[in-house]
Amino acid sequence: MAHSADFLDRTFGALSDRTRRAMLQRLARGEATVSELAAPFDMSMPAITKHLNVLEQAGLIQRQRDGRMKRCSIRAEGLKPAEDWLTAQAGPGNGSPDRA
Repeated sequence: MAHSADFLDRTFGALSDRTRRAMLQRLARGEATVSELAAPFDMSMPAITKHLNVLEQAGLIQRQRDGRMKRCSIRAEGLKPAEDWLTAQAGPGNGSPDRA
């Protein structure tokens, strides 16, 4: 159970930052290079790399080298444990009148 809780902490921690959420939204449209992900943000490349590290450690993205470029893609299955947890919290008896 501790492993599962640690995983959820990393996932929700990664999602708690608006820059990382924006990166995930971009990757939901398809893979992108690190430079493409960095373009909309006014921050250094080391700061971008730190954000990507957090997302990767949470299992939400994967990076692969393509020659001199690094490509990133979303790992949709990385969101499944958080989605399952949220669904369980909204289950029957939790005050939601439209749930059976």
